Amino acid sequence: MRQPLIAGNWKMNGTRSSVETLLLSVISGASAISKTEIAVCPSFPFLELGERLLTGTTIKLGAQNICTKEVGAYTGEVSANMLAEFSCQYVICGHSERREYYGETDTIIAEKVSICVKKGMKAILCVGETLSQREQEQTESVIESQLENVIKQLGIDIFNHIDIAYEPVWAIGTGKTATPEQAQNVHGFIRQKIAIHNTVIAEKIRILYGGSMKAENAHDLLSQSDIDGGLIGGASLIANDFLAICHAGDAVASQN
Repeated sequence: MRQPLIAGNWKMNGTRSSVETLLLSVISGASAISKTEIAVCPSFPFLELGERLLTGTTIKLGAQNICTKEVGAYTGEVSANMLAEFSCQYVICGHSERREYYGETDTIIAEKVSICVKKGMKAILCVGETLSQREQEQTESVIESQLENVIKQLGIDIFNHIDIAYEPVWAIGTGKTATPEQAQNVHGFIRQKIAIHNTVIAEKIRILYGGSMKAENAHDLLSQSDIDGGLIGGASLIANDFLAICHAGDAVASQN
């Protein structure tokens, strides 16, 4: 059985004070979570705070982005070595906001996945379609292209070190959410595409739902056979809501 992963993407939110309060609340509540892996991904300035407070807990620390270069004159970038120094275990690669606002291509994203894995961290590879692509019935072709570009550049074995997050871009921050059945269909499609290359990897890889999972819909989404967790945005900024999603992961894991 695949262990659920609930990862909070805090995006560009928080102050030192609010992040500390949020971390302490999540740490306190996580003591009641036993079957679900939990990770939080604060902004770069708060990684030191995260490392310090999370040491000795079961909660993993992650980063929201990574540079494709290891060192050099790349103003404003953060390298894999830097992230590793703060005990980051996860890195989000290819989030839809990075693709849309910063022009990250499949090639760039594959490079980020590669250096992330090379430095011993696990990549959360984001894939997903926009509203216009969904309306044109291009969901599967878009996601297949995003996956195949990574496989072409890095090989299928890299997926031993990757979690995938399906992001229906039209559902991020809009309040819209794919129905559990819609989400399951895409998650199942992703697993099938991986299975074409390697059935063992396909069976064990975790595929997270990244489209506005909330406390109210988490159990129904996580109950789907190919949904193995969530990449949580807005709800991860509210400790009680985030923990409720983690509890939903535990409840579903206990049933299986």
